[in-house]
Amino acid sequence: MECMPFYAAGLRFSCTRCSACCRYESGYVFLSGEDLDILAAALSMARGDFVKTWCRWVPLGGRTEYLSLKEKLNDDCVFWENGCTVYRNRPLQCRTYPFWDSIMASAAAWERAGRECPGLGHGELHGMAYIEKCLKERDSQPPLTREPEGPDR
Repeated sequence: MECMPFYAAGLRFSCTRCSACCRYESGYVFLSGEDLDILAAALSMARGDFVKTWCRWVPLGGRTEYLSLKEKLNDDCVFWENGCTVYRNRPLQCRTYPFWDSIMASAAAWERAGRECPGLGHGELHGMAYIEKCLKERDSQPPLTREPEGPDR
């Protein structure tokens, strides 16, 4: 008998637009190739120009760097200005929040995330099929990576 995930009956979440996930704390918004294409097109930019202007490469251990949006000096997302300026074209990571592997790992992880996000546990009921669709979509569109250049790497 297969054990059902804690979210089998669905979970409630509606964004309250508090912007806590977009502002105030340093973090990473990793971009997949599809995210990069969508955002660059939305801003009428070539891929390379978008990366140079709006992105940074983040080393996360080992020799691999991950493409992430930059942050402002105050740790706000580079696209936050009285709200998300690219909301219709926001990255998959933003679109699928809070249905991420780390948050969906357990009921305890969901509860911890709920202490930071006022939308968790409230509002629209999202069924197990939708939650698993979000998780699979994230798996199918991994962040862009590269091997860093330079003699010290």
